[in-house]
Amino acid sequence: MVTYTAAMTAIETEVKFRVTDIAQLERDLQRLGFRLLTPSAFERNTLYDTPERSLLVRHEILRLRSYGGRWVLTHKAVPPDYDPAERYKQRVETETLVEDGDAIATIFERLGLRPVFVYEKWRTEWADVTGHCVIDATAIGVFAELEGPVEWIDAACRGLRLAASEFTTMSYGRLFEIWKSETGSDARDMTFDAIGVATPSPR
Repeated sequence: MVTYTAAMTAIETEVKFRVTDIAQLERDLQRLGFRLLTPSAFERNTLYDTPERSLLVRHEILRLRSYGGRWVLTHKAVPPDYDPAERYKQRVETETLVEDGDAIATIFERLGLRPVFVYEKWRTEWADVTGHCVIDATAIGVFAELEGPVEWIDAACRGLRLAASEFTTMSYGRLFEIWKSETGSDARDMTFDAIGVATPSPR
């Protein structure tokens, strides 16, 4: 996991894909020279917005994440020259560690921001010298993300024998909405309790 010592801004380039066999994916990552950075750890994410959902309208997110005993505050926005038809998801990402996530949540709410979506997962992080692969066990299935330069993502996908048709650039919020439409669930958040599935044991 990246260690944040101050606010960092970068262009994030990534793709997601669904995972049917975690053990096989991890064997393939090892074969390709990836190393395990962090074992499976619980992560809880809360997105904040105005009552009018002004951030959503601008395709931005403001996220407070609790992970591995730390709090990380993140803002993401679409780059000015981003093509929605692109195979890869790109966002301008600014994030930093915060000392007290509960205090930040209180400040947000006093400023008129409110929690609009909560999602949880057990995340495992792998990396090679260029990019990252994270494996997320969520309440609606297991997904992985490849994040790095475009050429690296293409090479990693070839090494993992992934077809372009298996990629998605959708957020977890959008994947959750599709899952709700398919299942008829009235869950508001993508948490294990809200959906009524057992929390996976850390691997």
